Amino acid sequence: QVQLVESGGGLVQAGGSLSLACVASGSINNVNAMGWFRQAPAKQRELVAIVTSGGTTNYADSVKGRFTISRDGAKNTVSLQMNSLKPEDTAVYYCNAQTAVRSIITGSYWGQGTQVTVSS
Repeated sequence: QVQLVESGGGLVQAGGSLSLACVASGSINNVNAMGWFRQAPAKQRELVAIVTSGGTTNYADSVKGRFTISRDGAKNTVSLQMNSLKPEDTAVYYCNAQTAVRSIITGSYWGQGTQVTVSS
């Protein structure tokens, strides 16, 4: 089992910045990819950004150039720096960690979620 604890988020005006952080604990030896998803009211949860243990990153088109994901393997943390925020970025943001053994995904774990609200 992997436990994820998120911090950050809050209320910001459009054009502003926020930073999210997520710390993983528990059975972290097999953690492969870590990332952030978000879910707005009445919408499906969607990928925001993800980073693999090898450092490969992938971003949703809607956040490219504005958000930056980073990972500190030694501290088992993943962060999301969000700049130039827009009202449509308003959502609950969830940290996710995937475990894998020999490239086979063995588990997917979620944080409790943190609210990001961008006012216009």
